[in-house]
Amino acid sequence: MVLHVMMGWFGGAVLRKVLLLSCVSCLLMLTGCMFPDERRAENQVPYETQLTSVQQAVDQYQSDHNVLPIRTKDQDTPIYQKYVVDFNELMPRYLQEPPGNSFENGGFYQYVLINPEDEPEVKVIDLRIMREIQELQRAVQSYISEHGFTPVKEPIGPNVYSIDMEKLDYHRDPQVESPYNDTYLPLIMDEHGNIFIDYSIDLNIFLREYDHSYRPGDDIRNILTEHSPIVPAYSVPYTIDENHEPVFKQKMEE
Repeated sequence: MVLHVMMGWFGGAVLRKVLLLSCVSCLLMLTGCMFPDERRAENQVPYETQLTSVQQAVDQYQSDHNVLPIRTKDQDTPIYQKYVVDFNELMPRYLQEPPGNSFENGGFYQYVLINPEDEPEVKVIDLRIMREIQELQRAVQSYISEHGFTPVKEPIGPNVYSIDMEKLDYHRDPQVESPYNDTYLPLIMDEHGNIFIDYSIDLNIFLREYDHSYRPGDDIRNILTEHSPIVPAYSVPYTIDENHEPVFKQKMEE
């Protein structure tokens, strides 16, 4: 009887120990799986710090070489995607490695420059918008190849159109998450079938939130870059009307 109880007690103790070790092992395995992505140390560095380090590297590079460390792009590349920082030019003298949140280091952001002719300023493109844009662009190009014209629904501005999703057999409205506010932005199209993001919602919010001196005819997109590290990639030019509401400009340009 005593022997049976002792065996039961020891057996329970061993079982508890095995269960405890199993839980610890599972926790360590989960932690190890998370570490390369969500918990990489360099991704925990404050966002402003990463921007500042790249800005300092770009400034010093330009001072030393009298040129900017950027990749060569076609002349007709949209302005906010045109001046991509070339980290190969900056390493290792000016930077040990690209920031942890950069595309080159497995992150979600592509580092770019704005105002390259005056005072180059480091900003980023949020690449998480790309998936929906690329998917819709492929669908539109396929439609054009088959039918010879774009799947236009109706004009919504000068050379800007909404997209007829029924013609593309889409069962949802294409949109991307705003990099500026807690909202979603629709996708639009030009006369050639190129896909853009409609930033009207964000622009309206920023125009109301921040002081500005814009007049009708001015390109107002830089209000987004003045108050955010993110550029409005894949955008068309906007201005304001007489009521200070954002509207598409009369001419498609950079």
